[in-house]
Amino acid sequence: MRTEARFPSIPADAGHYESFYLKAAAPAGGRAIWIRYTVHKRPDAAPTGAVWLTVFDAERGRPRALKQQVGAELVSVPAGAYLRVDGSEIAPGRLDGELGVDDSTAGWSLRFSDHAGPLDHFPRRWMYERPLPRTKLRTPHPAITVDGRLELDGEELTLSGWPGMIGHNWGTEHAETWIWIHGATESEGVRGYVDLGAGRVRLGPLTSPWVLNGEIVHGGERLRVGGLSPLRRTRIAAEPNRCDLRAPASGGAVVGGSVSAPLERFVGWAYADPAGPGHHSLNCSIADLDLTVEHPERQPLRIEVAGAATYELGTRRTDHGVPIEPFADG
Repeated sequence: MRTEARFPSIPADAGHYESFYLKAAAPAGGRAIWIRYTVHKRPDAAPTGAVWLTVFDAERGRPRALKQQVGAELVSVPAGAYLRVDGSEIAPGRLDGELGVDDSTAGWSLRFSDHAGPLDHFPRRWMYERPLPRTKLRTPHPAITVDGRLELDGEELTLSGWPGMIGHNWGTEHAETWIWIHGATESEGVRGYVDLGAGRVRLGPLTSPWVLNGEIVHGGERLRVGGLSPLRRTRIAAEPNRCDLRAPASGGAVVGGSVSAPLERFVGWAYADPAGPGHHSLNCSIADLDLTVEHPERQPLRIEVAGAATYELGTRRTDHGVPIEPFADG
């Protein structure tokens, strides 16, 4: 087990949110799935669980989405699994699920193989053990290939060797604003990835600068990106359909580039905070990623992922132009 659910140990009077999620995209791009298994707990309240499904298809336009929320009695952590919500379960090597919302139904049986070890986005262990930061981010399976089937409203989607990832985050509140970028890469038959998360947090009446943490594994290189010490050298411009960034990386390297997609390819979800107002999460998992790694004494390394990268923006803005799915959260 590369990670474990945190919600069973949360005190009754505390708030908490937690998410295990799969992203997988077709090798040729243009199609992807995003499945989340989540727990949400308000202070002095029992937790709720939810299963979320988004299917992206560039040829069909707007993503299709379903979500089902259940009570605490249907949320558990079976032996050998990360999380079970009603009839849906995520575990090392597999995901199974079923959804029924009004006249829509979905089901999936997926298996995955690992091609890399786990990634802790934060550089220090204490950052996962102490209350701050309030949002914890870990990618237990940053480079996987997925096989299986998914059915949505009678249409079957077959996955064969789709590259992707399994992520895990948890905490007491979401960042004020956040971004998440992921892309599966391959160089000379070796699989790699780009996995970057960044956030701005509230500090009283102020909002912090962007703090970026993550890793790039590609072309025989492994680069840590961002961190706290080079904070002033990190530049991020995040809009609903595009993010431009430039950040320092290990070994004196600098990473720069963008991730983008047409606005109509984004799904919009309402995310509730355990206490206080919520956010809108705007996600496209068929985005285009274009990064360049500049080395002080070597040729630049170009990384491109066409129609198969993920760009997510978490925001309190409501003027972003992405329709929000009609499902409550919390």
